[in-house]
Amino acid sequence: MKRLTVLSFALAATFAATAGQAAVLKYCSEGSPEGFDPGQFTSGTTMDATAQAIYNRLVQFERGGTKVVPALAESWTISPDGLQYTFKLRRGVKVHTTEYFKPTRDFNADDIVFTYERMISKEHPFRKAYPTEFPYATDMGLDENIAKVEKLDDLTVKFTLKKVDAPFLQNIAMDFASVLSAEYANQLLKEGKPTQINTLPIGTGPFVFKSYQKDAVIRYTANKQYWNKADIKLDGLIFAITTDGAVRAQKLKAGECDLMAHPKPADLAGLKADPKLKMMNQAGFNVGYLGYNVEHKPLDNVAVRRALDMAINKKAIIDAVYQGAGQVASNPMPPTQWSYNKNLKDAAYNPEMAKAMLAKAGVKDLSITLWAMPVQRPYNPNGKLMAEMIQADWAKIGVKGVITSYEWGEYLKRAKNGEHDTVLVGWTGDNGDPDNWLGTLLSCDAVGGNNYSRWCNKEFNDAVVKAKQVNDQKERTKLYEKAQEIFKREVPWTTVAHSTVYVPMNKKVEGFKVSPFGNFAFYGVSIK
Repeated sequence: MKRLTVLSFALAATFAATAGQAAVLKYCSEGSPEGFDPGQFTSGTTMDATAQAIYNRLVQFERGGTKVVPALAESWTISPDGLQYTFKLRRGVKVHTTEYFKPTRDFNADDIVFTYERMISKEHPFRKAYPTEFPYATDMGLDENIAKVEKLDDLTVKFTLKKVDAPFLQNIAMDFASVLSAEYANQLLKEGKPTQINTLPIGTGPFVFKSYQKDAVIRYTANKQYWNKADIKLDGLIFAITTDGAVRAQKLKAGECDLMAHPKPADLAGLKADPKLKMMNQAGFNVGYLGYNVEHKPLDNVAVRRALDMAINKKAIIDAVYQGAGQVASNPMPPTQWSYNKNLKDAAYNPEMAKAMLAKAGVKDLSITLWAMPVQRPYNPNGKLMAEMIQADWAKIGVKGVITSYEWGEYLKRAKNGEHDTVLVGWTGDNGDPDNWLGTLLSCDAVGGNNYSRWCNKEFNDAVVKAKQVNDQKERTKLYEKAQEIFKREVPWTTVAHSTVYVPMNKKVEGFKVSPFGNFAFYGVSIK
């Protein structure tokens, strides 16, 4: 029955498009989502399929930019001490109606209270019924810093913080803070099916979830009751999950996709030459890196990490993996991020010195796992090739790198659990604030979340925490520059590259904007 429903939907969409009655955009995505409850996850693949399509947030980033603009909240005020944020909510926002849920009311403050209380309190009834973690909220310390979330009336909600959080508005504009339906959650609790919040999603966003065939296709219909009518220019949206970048390119050329994610550098020339296609690009707000699990010996020794770092030929990786579409990364954030410390430089590539450093540290016959990403991401277009090149570099200093990989969702889950010795991963900035790099990826709070190195350095952490609690940008910059110096000294990562982002699409696609945060959002997009 399920296959018949999916097939019928596909045939109906195809027939309608042929008849000129419907516009269904087909997007070739690079991987499967980890789930459909954005608060639980961190990967951009998941956020594109959930937060950007199905949900809204209190505030959001303007499409294609970094400015925070109203969304479910029409306006807000901040108390003089910076500890209270009061939001006036948008009236008349409709919650999705599906086969599995029929709302009896519009969106209101109860949905905000439910969304945030579940993230910040392990004693929340729904979280106790469906135990899960919320890595973003934890990594940024929201669970520790939000004292309470209060419903003042149906259309007013107030957040009280324990300490000043300079990037608070930017943080809650991020995908993880997507607002869920409290009424739907209550229904699931009564039915004893709380886990369905992660498999059968309900939101207020521009597209309504229709069906998901794991590792194959996600289907959505347009939300014709969406609060911003101007954003609804499609009748439907299809995510065609295609993990191989070369196959995505073939599908785009053949007209089987209208737009694709993360082309391989080797395919760019052919895509640019195709008269049916157009190519958008911009400097990537990202970093690709190799993380060292400092809880595993001998990687707890900074001398060993420095030796492994010094043995990696970054220039060769940039040439072979990024093929001219990247620059060597020296810091854990890109040069376009304010507070970037331009005085820091990489140690020179020097295998002989690296070998001597290992010998001095008493390390010989070292064998460590080297995790290779199974998907293309903006910050790493070919994880397998990069891993093979690092493996060859390490072999020159007598270190055996055992290449390991898993399906993307499993890869991230296991890495957060610290199963790896070293792991290839990366980051595209989420909100334009330095804390999104240094706090989210490297703070002590982020261990077990996005801190894949499991590195907790008190001096570094104190600087990052203090920087969040002051509003003066000059003072924050000094603290972040100091934190980057400590990072460079302690080498929890080998920073590899910042890449250029390319988005090829059919010329009939109009209105798409390349996100500085690497998102693929299709509200406001149309097809000729």
